[in-house]
Amino acid sequence: MNKKETGAELKLFGLPKMAWLFRAYRKEMILIIVTILLFSAADLAVPVFQRYALNHFVGEGTLDTMPGFLLAFLAVILVFAVSGYINTKVCLATEVRMDRDMRNRAFSHLQQLSFDYYSQNSVGYIHARVMSDTSRIGETITWNLGDTVFFVLEILGSIGVMLYYNARLTGLVLIIVPVISLLYALFQGKLFRLHSEVREINSRITGNFNEGITGARTIKSLVIEDKIYGDFEKETDSMFRTSMRSARMKGVLNAMTTLATSAALAIVLWKGGVIAREEVGTFSLFMSYARGLMDPVNILVESLSLFIQGKVNIARYSKLMETQPTVKDRPEVTEIYGDCFDPKKENWEELKGDLEFEHVDFRYPDGDEDVLKDFNLKIPFGTNLAIVGETGAGKSTLANLICRFYEPTGGRLLVDGRDARERSQLWLHSSLGYVLQTPQLFTGTIRENLKYGNPDASDEKIMRAIDLVSARSVIDKLEKGLDTNVGEGGDLLSAGEKQLISFARAILADPKILILDEATASVDTLTEQKIQAAIDQVIKGRTSVVIAHRLSTVRSADMILVVEGGRIVEQGRHEELLKRKGSYYRLWMRQFEEDAAQQVFGK
Repeated sequence: MNKKETGAELKLFGLPKMAWLFRAYRKEMILIIVTILLFSAADLAVPVFQRYALNHFVGEGTLDTMPGFLLAFLAVILVFAVSGYINTKVCLATEVRMDRDMRNRAFSHLQQLSFDYYSQNSVGYIHARVMSDTSRIGETITWNLGDTVFFVLEILGSIGVMLYYNARLTGLVLIIVPVISLLYALFQGKLFRLHSEVREINSRITGNFNEGITGARTIKSLVIEDKIYGDFEKETDSMFRTSMRSARMKGVLNAMTTLATSAALAIVLWKGGVIAREEVGTFSLFMSYARGLMDPVNILVESLSLFIQGKVNIARYSKLMETQPTVKDRPEVTEIYGDCFDPKKENWEELKGDLEFEHVDFRYPDGDEDVLKDFNLKIPFGTNLAIVGETGAGKSTLANLICRFYEPTGGRLLVDGRDARERSQLWLHSSLGYVLQTPQLFTGTIRENLKYGNPDASDEKIMRAIDLVSARSVIDKLEKGLDTNVGEGGDLLSAGEKQLISFARAILADPKILILDEATASVDTLTEQKIQAAIDQVIKGRTSVVIAHRLSTVRSADMILVVEGGRIVEQGRHEELLKRKGSYYRLWMRQFEEDAAQQVFGK
């Protein structure tokens, strides 16, 4: 089955977007269809057996064909039972495996998206795409698609058999078909919009729930439990009202289709008297099929309604999968250097650490003006560059560009004399050490977290890195030492302890370029002094970029950049900038006054 054929066959309900899933599970889908065909055929055969039994055994009063009849009937029942069992088993297994594959595919794709995607989309939104939408899609493709095929076969099969025995009466029964089709056409658009709204509200609820859990400490410290609960309650109320509108509309649709199908049964009762006088078996057959049309038609409408919901999930999941990273390696670069899941390290050159901004312009994807304009700066290997400024001044912009979290909108960033885009992101990232202001640890032990920096590191190397950042006291006081579990996000450790472990992890990777983004902001004064002493040691032999709010930590930097309003307004060494008595001087004097006041009040 090629892509063109699959797309042509699956135009309904946005299924072409999931054609890859159908191709991956084509054998299972064929088995599902085959078992549905057998199950439906066996189910349709039962009224035919009833007709024969009534006409022959009762009407003619003879049991001459009873043995053959029983064997045939038992065979049909066996086919019914076995096909139903296999169908249920395959549907369940296929749904679970589809969910797994879609989630793995989505998570893999998320790892390749650029930094700006995560800044523009909430955790709740992304979680709903990866978990809720995939679950609904798997259910739609297996169970709902199977149900739809089954009930379509039931309806068509019933009509076919009835036409064979009495075309005129069948024509009267089929009056309900255009009625139901019209009802469905009228309600489809409204149901789709309501289901889309429900899914969107559900994403916001997930986001609020996530914030309520991860921000529990802040919520309690600000005493805003009632505010957070009020916001959550508002969203759940909105979900309730929208779901009720959808339920009422579905209820009206179901009631109207039930009324229409009940009319078919009334027609058989009204016109079937003549048949009953001649062939009671045929009358019984028509009664069975006419009555049986009610459930298939109603459930088919319900399945189509679920398909409408599934279309929303498919559209949202597909939107995630179709999102392209704003920072992406060119195909020829990937061919040489590989990607994050298949690196070709044998082709990687050794990174030295020379950096240069060459006529760089930069504007954030959601910004409306340039943050950098024709910016030029050389950062030779071994340089200690410091970036300072007020909170929110835009100090992290240069660091984000150096890391290729963002690309220049104009000009070039050179790494060792070559445009950074001529090599892969992974090649660059493998030689970077990045310590954030808010440290991020992963669920597991301290040892496991440190080995993210260097998977092959021995305990000796690990302890050397720990000693270098003065974290030995943290390890020694823990009962299990390096094997201590840090909890989710490192929540079992203090902010200072997490920062020390994060710093040791970066050092363990032995990076050629070290970026410290206000790395001492989360620690106490004593720990800050220890880390600062360690920084003075570990930056030797590396290119380092230190983003700092505390100016006392950057006095010895080879170059200091002062940022205001997202723009670099001054650059030079500490003594030079103080002599100019410009922005850096004002920052320095303000911090000096704040420190002096703090000492006085401290005494």
